Amino acid sequence: MSQVELDLKDWAVAKVLISLALAEDLGAEGDLTTQAMISPEQLGQVGIVCRKGGVICGLPFVAEVFRQMGSSATFTPLLIDGARVNAQQTIGFVNGPVKDLLTAERTCLNFLTHLSGIATLTSLFVELLQGTKAAILDTRKTHPGYRRLEKYAVRAGGGMNHRMGLYDVIMVKDNHRDAWHADLKQRSLSEAILHIRSKHAGTMLIVEVDTLDQFKEVLPINPDVILLDNMGIQTLNEAVAIRNGVNSRVLLEASGGVSLETVKSIGETGVDRISVGALTHSAPALDIGFDWEFTQ
Repeated sequence: MSQVELDLKDWAVAKVLISLALAEDLGAEGDLTTQAMISPEQLGQVGIVCRKGGVICGLPFVAEVFRQMGSSATFTPLLIDGARVNAQQTIGFVNGPVKDLLTAERTCLNFLTHLSGIATLTSLFVELLQGTKAAILDTRKTHPGYRRLEKYAVRAGGGMNHRMGLYDVIMVKDNHRDAWHADLKQRSLSEAILHIRSKHAGTMLIVEVDTLDQFKEVLPINPDVILLDNMGIQTLNEAVAIRNGVNSRVLLEASGGVSLETVKSIGETGVDRISVGALTHSAPALDIGFDWEFTQ
C-alpha cells in the first residue's frame, strides 16, 4: 500500500461534483423522509464496511460531503486510499446527528463504490502483469466530469494515467492519419510527425499504428510512444524485437482487446505500456455499505 496523490485540481473537481450530487439528491426541499421522522437531537454512528474485498478509493470525499452539508458529523477513516481491504472490513466511522448521516449516506457511497470499483479492477490488471515491465494505463473513456477522479482511482489501484485530455499530449490516431492523407494526398505519416514536431517541440507525442508497415515507417522518427492498436501477440512480439534493434528509446504501448484473460500474454511480449478503457468505463462498483448504531 502506498500513498496516492490527490492534487489541488483533483480536489477542485471533487468539490464541484459533491455539490452537484447533493443538489440533485436534495433538491429545494431537502430530505423529506428524514425531516418527517428524525429528531435533530438524535445522535448515531455508522461504520463504513466493504462487503467484498478490493482496493479502497474515495475516503477523502466522505468528510467533504458532510462539510458541504454544514453538518457537525465527523468522519474517522481507518485506512488511506489505495489500501487493500478484505470482505466485511470496516474502513471508517462517521459520528453525528442521525438526520445528517441518513441524508448523506447515498452520496458518500456513490463516490466510494464507484471509485473503489475502478481501483479494484485496476489492481487486478496490475497484479497479472507482475514479472513483466509493462505498466497499466487508463484512457479518455471516462464519465463526463469525473475524469480527474476516475484517473485518481486508477492511480489508487496501482495503474498509471494516460493523457488527461486533448490539451496535454499529442496523440495521432487513425482518423487523424486519414484526414491528413485526404487533405494532403502526397504527404506521408512520417511527414505528419515531423510537421507536429516542428510546431510542438517538447510536447509528448504518441502515434497510433495498425500495421507493422506503419510501425516501421514511424519508428525511426522517434515519437515518444508508438501505440500498437489491436495487434495480435505474434505481431506485438515482432514489433518489440524491431524496436529493440532499431530505437530502444521509443516506448511501445499495446491497446485494444485487452482483458483480464489476455493482459498477461500481452505484457510478456515486452511492451512498455498497456492501455485499458475498461478501467474507467466498465469497472463494477465495489460493494460498500453503512452499518448503523443508533443512540438517544
